Amino acid sequence: MTEQQIAEKGYAHPKALVSTEWVAEHLNDTENVCIIESDEDVLLYEVGHVPNALKIDWVEDLNDPLVRDYLDPEKFASLMGEKGISPGTTVVFYGDKNNWWATYALWVFRLFGHENVVVMDGGRKKWEAEEREMTQEVPSFPRAEYPTPTRDDEKIRAFKRDVEEHLEKRGPLVDVRSPGEYSGELLHMPDYPQEGAMRGGHIPGAANVPWARAANEDGTFKSAEELKEIYEGEAGLSEDDDVVAYCRIGERSSHTWFVLSYLLGYERVRNYDGSWTEWGNSVRAPIER
Repeated sequence: MTEQQIAEKGYAHPKALVSTEWVAEHLNDTENVCIIESDEDVLLYEVGHVPNALKIDWVEDLNDPLVRDYLDPEKFASLMGEKGISPGTTVVFYGDKNNWWATYALWVFRLFGHENVVVMDGGRKKWEAEEREMTQEVPSFPRAEYPTPTRDDEKIRAFKRDVEEHLEKRGPLVDVRSPGEYSGELLHMPDYPQEGAMRGGHIPGAANVPWARAANEDGTFKSAEELKEIYEGEAGLSEDDDVVAYCRIGERSSHTWFVLSYLLGYERVRNYDGSWTEWGNSVRAPIER
C-alpha cells in the first residue's frame, strides 16, 4: 500500500497514516523521523524489529510507577531526550495486534502536545507479511533537547467525573470491548485472566463497537466509508458529537479514539482510560447488562 492508496481511502487526516513502503524509505532519516515500536507483548521488540526503531514499553516508560496515571512532564521530556526526539521530530508508531498499543502510545504523546505523530498502517503484522527487513540491533541516537511540556488532559482524556457528567447530558459513549465484556459475562477479553473489576457490564447507554472492527485482516485500517458505516450507521455517532470511548484500562479505546479523531475527523473525542477497571470497581457506579 502506498501513500496514494491511503489518501484514496477518504480519511479526514490521511497524513496521520504512513505506509510500510514510506517507513522503509525513511529508515535512515533519523534526524527528522523516529520510529517507535509499542506492543502488548513487550518482548517482541527483542525478537526482531524495524531497523532503527526504538522501543516504548507502555508499562515501564509511559506510566507512573506508583500512582495510576501517566508519567509527569519532566519525565516525558527526559524520555524524549533519551530517545533523541525533539519537539519537531515526526514520530512513527507501530506495533502488534492492529497497532493497538501503538495508538495508545501515540495518545499519550498527544497528552503532552507532541504534534508530529503518525501510525504505520498495518503495523508489525504487515511489515512481517511483506518480509521486510527486521533486526535485533538496538539503535542509539544523540540525546535531544526537549523542553518540559505542559500536559493537557482536558481535550482528549476523560476522568470518571467527566463520564458522570457526560451521562447526565446523555452524551454518546462507545464501549470498545468484546461483546462478552459488554454483556457482563466476562471481565476481560476471552482467553485472558478474568480480573481487574468486581462487577461486569457496561456504562448505561454505551454502544458496543469492538475496537478491532476498525481494522482489516492485514492490520490496516478500513476505509472512511467502511468506518462511517460502523460508527455512524450502526452506533449512531455523528462527527459533531462529543464522544467518550472506553475499554478495560484505556488501551483499546485509544485505538478507537485515533480512528474517530484522525481518520473520521471528529473534533471532540475523549478516551476514558480509567475505563472498566475503575467503573466496575466503583461503589454505586451505574451498570447495565
